[in-house]
Amino acid sequence: MKPLRVGVIGCGLIAQVMHLPHLAELSERFELIAVCDTSKKVVEACAEKYAVPGRHTNWRDLLDEPLQAVLILASGDHAPMALAAIERGFHVFVEKPMAYSVESAFEIVEQAEQHQVRVMVGMMKRYDPAYERACVLVSELADLRMVRVTTLESPFEPYVAHYQLVKGDDLNVARRQELAADEQASLDRATGPVSANDRWAYRYALLENLVHEFDALRGVLGEPSAVRFADLTQRHAFVSLDFDGIPCQLAWIDLPGMAAYRGEFAFYSPDRRIHLTFPSPFLRNMPTMLTTETDVRGSVESSRVKTIVSYDEAFKRELLEFGESICAARAPRTSAIDGMRDLILCAATLRSHRTAIPVELDMRARGSAVIG
Repeated sequence: MKPLRVGVIGCGLIAQVMHLPHLAELSERFELIAVCDTSKKVVEACAEKYAVPGRHTNWRDLLDEPLQAVLILASGDHAPMALAAIERGFHVFVEKPMAYSVESAFEIVEQAEQHQVRVMVGMMKRYDPAYERACVLVSELADLRMVRVTTLESPFEPYVAHYQLVKGDDLNVARRQELAADEQASLDRATGPVSANDRWAYRYALLENLVHEFDALRGVLGEPSAVRFADLTQRHAFVSLDFDGIPCQLAWIDLPGMAAYRGEFAFYSPDRRIHLTFPSPFLRNMPTMLTTETDVRGSVESSRVKTIVSYDEAFKRELLEFGESICAARAPRTSAIDGMRDLILCAATLRSHRTAIPVELDMRARGSAVIG
């Protein structure tokens, strides 16, 4: 079978650290024929490194290439790029968030179905081997009573300093202002008239960070039934969710003075505890630690087992899933519908924060009005 002809929109940090190297490693599955970035300097450097013929600074020009699939790795609202690619009949891999608004996400779902193309959202935690093992272990718990998620955010620079990255520092002031204005307009459409803190919280605390935790929780527990509480600031985000009677407490804390990222998921039952500890997502092939705790009921005897499940890279495994979903004409594990439901949950969280009341969830709901 011939490799899929793909183009990449956005050649910044995550593209250079993860996606471009993995596409090169998977050359029997993917043929990278075009790259695009707003920075000509970045485009030329990446194209030279990976011997890519098609080079663009406007993503619309990239869609004129003879592609089969597009990887959208740029920052900002991905909906316009995704919808344009779908209209051309291209399969789409899109980094999170799939869009800024629930309405845009719903449109992506509808258009993908209409044009019969696969749309996959890049949620690498779902493809982590330790996470997959944990999903099986959690499903075997007889009485799951509590879930806790803690993310200690840290500066990413120390984790990428050893990579040879090319920075897009050649954009002029006018172009930067244009991109900033587009970003602001997309957020305005998504959130409506909210405070500066709430807009920041939606864009960064939720869409940039907690959306990963939300998606991973949905992957192991199913759909949440309510957002019970949310407190969002630029320093922290505390969210309480309910999964049909199973309480889940999330805490995201920004610690800019400590280069020691940690993301932990903990699942508690009366006779077993399961912990997942994720490393920085910018370290290739760094394993997630799976820890299980058990005891002998009625005694002080207990055990703790730490397991390295695999050194396979989750970012690479999600690209394999993308290719396999196209070849098999099936929905990928993290589909456009999943991306839409993640956005519904983000919007409901912001609404609970703004109104200080719980929000009952219908993951089939449509419309940005859920923000309230």
